[in-house]
Amino acid sequence: MSSCCSPTCCSTEQSDQARKLPVAIIGAGPVGLAAAANLLSRGIDPVLLEAGPGVGTFARSWGHVRMFSPWRYNIDKAALSLLKAGAWRAPDPEAYPTGDDLVSSYLEPLAALPAIASRLRLNMKVTAIARAGFGKLRTAARDTAPFDVRYIGADGCEGSLLAGAVIDTSGTWATPGWAGSSGIPALGERAAHERMFYGMPDVQGTERARYAGKKTMVVGSGDSAKGTLIELARLAERVPGTVILWAARNADLTRAFGGGANDGLVERGALGTGVRTLVEAGKIALLKSFAIDRITSGNAFLNVTGTDGHGTRTVGVDEIVVCTGFRPDLHILREIRLDLDPALECSRALAPLIDPNVHSCGTVRPHGAAELAQPETGFFIAGMKSYGRAPTFLLATGYEQVRSIAAYLAGDIEGSRRVELDLPETGVCSSNLAITEAACCATPSPTASCCAPTRERVAGE
Repeated sequence: MSSCCSPTCCSTEQSDQARKLPVAIIGAGPVGLAAAANLLSRGIDPVLLEAGPGVGTFARSWGHVRMFSPWRYNIDKAALSLLKAGAWRAPDPEAYPTGDDLVSSYLEPLAALPAIASRLRLNMKVTAIARAGFGKLRTAARDTAPFDVRYIGADGCEGSLLAGAVIDTSGTWATPGWAGSSGIPALGERAAHERMFYGMPDVQGTERARYAGKKTMVVGSGDSAKGTLIELARLAERVPGTVILWAARNADLTRAFGGGANDGLVERGALGTGVRTLVEAGKIALLKSFAIDRITSGNAFLNVTGTDGHGTRTVGVDEIVVCTGFRPDLHILREIRLDLDPALECSRALAPLIDPNVHSCGTVRPHGAAELAQPETGFFIAGMKSYGRAPTFLLATGYEQVRSIAAYLAGDIEGSRRVELDLPETGVCSSNLAITEAACCATPSPTASCCAPTRERVAGE
């Protein structure tokens, strides 16, 4: 693998076409590392390319958030086998990890194992993937060519890795949805980026000063939005002058508020009930059917202009938290032949199985290499990115995906078709509940959510 700036420094590797090439894994998060563990268990050599300075970079960004499923559903079986062979101390299988716990207690120990560490390349940002020597239009003998994975290292120099197959597990966390109601940035949204946060800010911790005593608008109706609203309300109890606005795109929030005490999962019901109670008590100002069109920066406020059922209105706020889901970044795949669903931007074969208009995370059946395969032989998208824009992904589902892909690449077709997925028995989302924006399964939640067994509220919630 090249890491220098000279155009000739890859020549030795590129000329060695006869040797067995590794499988390139894009991203060293939980699914990427699971892919490496599964490939190793099959005697296949992986190379992991991670854009960040360490494994689990995205998980660290929501490290303060407690996951909604316990450890026993968040550790891949092949990875567990590798860890057990060392001195690793397993966490309580029934405990609920935070994002930081996931990284420090699982991903980092896994990455430190010699079998993984020797194949892990940090600070390697993949910029493009193609067939070596083939443009997208050329078909003859295409499948015999290796993949050419281009990247930029920490030193800013370009490099190239030749691979026999590619598994893209780069996720979607880096490409969140916009505040603009049309799926594109609201006018002025990019210019206002310094006062906008995409995802779940650590309201009680590192981001406290940013929101304390300020007027904050939260955009979105999923669990990420509701969890953020609750955390802001707790901050408002301690810091006078903290004001909260909830910009919900829907007119009817019955589904967002959930089933309350009738919900089969107590914490999911409590999350919706908690937000409803705060709205009814006037601690959260609710803007229903608020479609944001424009954001302008003033001296004191961001002026947010949008339409609702009564016409156009402008609201002034200090900060905006955007919780409108995520979408796949496909720009590095421009030279790869893909067959994607036009709406979800996932594999066309997978789309009907995960369509959030029909399915919730509990009604998605297990799937693997067959559903994830693309017209480009040997190329797979796995993990959160495989779901495109659908917010119903489960980490355990990602582990099953890469187990199946590893079996397929090893020539074990029967094994790739076998179902080995283990999900929470009570982790079935009701299909009559709305799956909107960053909904029940896509994003970590500060309380138990619809895809996990019930549990007691965590300290500090």
